[in-house]
Amino acid sequence: MSDVSENVNHCADSKWQFWIDRGGTFTDVVARKPDGELVTHKLLSEHPAQYRDAAIQGIRDLLGVAKDQPLPAETIDAVKMGTTVATNALLERQGEPTLLVVTKGFRDALRIGYQTRPDLFALDIELPEMLYSQVLEVDERVDAQGELIKCVDEAEVRIGLQQAYDQGVRTLAILFMHSYRYPTHELQVAQIAKDIGFSQVSVSSEVSPLMKLVSRGDTTVVDAYLSPILRRYVEQVAAALGGMQESGGRLLFMQSNGGLTDAYRFQGKDAILSGPAGGVVGMVRTAEAAGFDKLIGFDMGGTSTDVSHYAGEYERAFETQVAGIRLRAPMMLIHTVAAGGGSMLQFDGSRFRVGPESAGANPGPACYRNGGPLTVTDCNVMLGKLQPDHFPRVFGPEADQPLDVDIVRQKFSAMAEQINQATGDQRTPEQVAEGFLAIAVENMANAIKRISVQRGYDVSEY
Repeated sequence: MSDVSENVNHCADSKWQFWIDRGGTFTDVVARKPDGELVTHKLLSEHPAQYRDAAIQGIRDLLGVAKDQPLPAETIDAVKMGTTVATNALLERQGEPTLLVVTKGFRDALRIGYQTRPDLFALDIELPEMLYSQVLEVDERVDAQGELIKCVDEAEVRIGLQQAYDQGVRTLAILFMHSYRYPTHELQVAQIAKDIGFSQVSVSSEVSPLMKLVSRGDTTVVDAYLSPILRRYVEQVAAALGGMQESGGRLLFMQSNGGLTDAYRFQGKDAILSGPAGGVVGMVRTAEAAGFDKLIGFDMGGTSTDVSHYAGEYERAFETQVAGIRLRAPMMLIHTVAAGGGSMLQFDGSRFRVGPESAGANPGPACYRNGGPLTVTDCNVMLGKLQPDHFPRVFGPEADQPLDVDIVRQKFSAMAEQINQATGDQRTPEQVAEGFLAIAVENMANAIKRISVQRGYDVSEY
C-alpha cells in the first residue's frame, strides 16, 4: 500500500498544480511547477479581444501554450478554483429569469417573508427585490402528517409550464408545503418540467430538505437563479481542460463553507461566497503562521468588498443574508457589500452615488482603455493613489498598455462641470473624486463595524 501511495504522490509531484481566484475584475493564478517552484500570474477576468476565459488563459500563459493550441491536460494534476461568478451575478441581479412554482395560495410567501424590519425606524420601507420573475400556483396540498388533501393536476401544470417555456423561461424553482418530508408532488412537477425542456429545475426537497417554507423557498430560488450561470462556466472550463480528468487530474471549486467540491457538484446555493471563503481560509493560515489569532478580514475586489471576523475559530452561518437575499446553506460568516474598485460613480442631479452596479473587467473602469465609466478605481487614479507605473500593463487592444490617466482627468472634469451646472457647486475634479471615494470608504467601514463593533468585539485588540 505504501508503494502505491508513493507512486501516486510522485506522479502528482511531476505535474502542474494550479490555484485560481477568479474575481469580477481580475483573475489571480498561483501555480506549482513539476520541479516544485511556485509562480504567479495576474490578468483581467474579461478581455474578449484576447481570450474567452481568464482562468484558462492564465494556465496557458504559465504553461507557455499558444491560443490556438490545446492544453496539455495530461501534465496537470489539479486545478482548484474560487470564483465570484455567482456572488457578482447575485449582487448585480444578473442571474437567469426564474419561474417560481408554488402551492396555491402561497404566491407571495417569499415576498412577505418573516415580516422582519431590519431598520426599525426607517420611514421609507424598501421591500427586498425578488429573484424570480414569474409565479405559477399549483392547486396541490399534503398536510404536515403526510395526508393527501389535493392531488396535482398534471394537465393543468403542463399548460402553465408550457406557457412560461414559450415566453423564454428555462429555469424554475419548485416549492410546495411540507415537501421537505413528502416530496412526491414536487418530483411529479419536476419531471413534467424536464419533459417540456426546462434546463434548470431546482426542487426544494432536494436543495434544502428542511422545514420552514420561506427559508427553504429562498434557498431554492437562489439555486435556480444562479446554477445555470455556474454550469455554463464549469462546462467552459472543463471543456478547455479536456482530457485532464481522464489522465487522473481533478477540477475542484471552492464552496461557501470553505471546502472544495468536484466541479459537477458545484451548485448555485453553495457558490455565493466561493471566492471570499478561500480568502478567509488563506487569511487565517497566513496570520497563524505569523502568530496572530484575532483577525478582521478585509477583501476588496473589483465588484464587491468582503469582510470577516476570526477569533480562534472559523465563524460559519447556516442561515444568512447575502445582497438582500435570505439563504439557508452552510457558509463562512462573511459580510459582502457592493462596493469595490469597479463600482460605478453616478451623479443623479442632486447627490453622489457609488454602486451597486459594477463596470467589471469589460469594459472596466475608465482607466482600463476600454471605454468604461468612472469607478472607484478611477478616483484613486485621479488622486494619485494608484500609479500606472506600479500597476500591471494588461490594458488596450494588445493587453500591453498601462492605466490611462488622461481619460480619467477628462471624465472627472466633465462630471465636475455637470455638477456645477446642476447645483452651482464649484468643486474641482479632484474634490469630486474625493467625494465619491469618501462614500465608498464609508460603505466599507460600515461593513467592518457590522461584523465587529456591532457584535460586541473590541477591534483595538485585533
